[in-house]
Amino acid sequence: MAQATRPEPAAQGQQSAPAASSADEDDNRAPVMRVTSVEVIRSTHGGTLDIIRARGLVSSKGWEEAELVPLTRGVPEDGMLELVLVAKAPAQAMEATGYEVVEAIFPLEPNHPFKAVNVHSAQEALALKQLPGFVDGRPAGEDCRQCVGKSLVLKGQSVPAGKKSTEVVMEEHLPPNTHIIKSGDGVGKPDSDPNRLTIIVNGEGKITTAVWD
Repeated sequence: MAQATRPEPAAQGQQSAPAASSADEDDNRAPVMRVTSVEVIRSTHGGTLDIIRARGLVSSKGWEEAELVPLTRGVPEDGMLELVLVAKAPAQAMEATGYEVVEAIFPLEPNHPFKAVNVHSAQEALALKQLPGFVDGRPAGEDCRQCVGKSLVLKGQSVPAGKKSTEVVMEEHLPPNTHIIKSGDGVGKPDSDPNRLTIIVNGEGKITTAVWD
């Protein structure tokens, strides 16, 4: 599990962001795929201190140095602190072998003005509306670790006769931005996104490759 802490407290009313600077200097840093939980732990020993702990899923092995980067500047009108959970992504495409868990913490200065926390990921955000507290995200769905060799069933189609449910992959269960390349397709712009699953389907409708690129 990757974990990162921020050694300096966030300033009341103004969120300094050294992590954002490091992100600018490192092209491989990206939002994690999903946020799975957000927790605010409150310590009252020697004064009140709130610590935000966020957990998330990354698409594959090789992600490192997860951290929470503030988007909020100053004191927000609604009291919501906006953060994004980022990590250093792999430098190359990775086979789909299953999601990995990462987490990061972010301490807040005593007497901070925030009433709620919203943590963003590549796919969605997860809000905690009462501090301290805890909130869970939705299940992640298909990670495609066992997709290769199975038949792809496109949206709106039924499982072919004679096929078992364990022998097919339903398109609607794949991540929302999955890039499906069929045998006769062009590939379009060859850009890279570590949160995008690319699957290659042969002329018989079977998945031959599944990578996060």
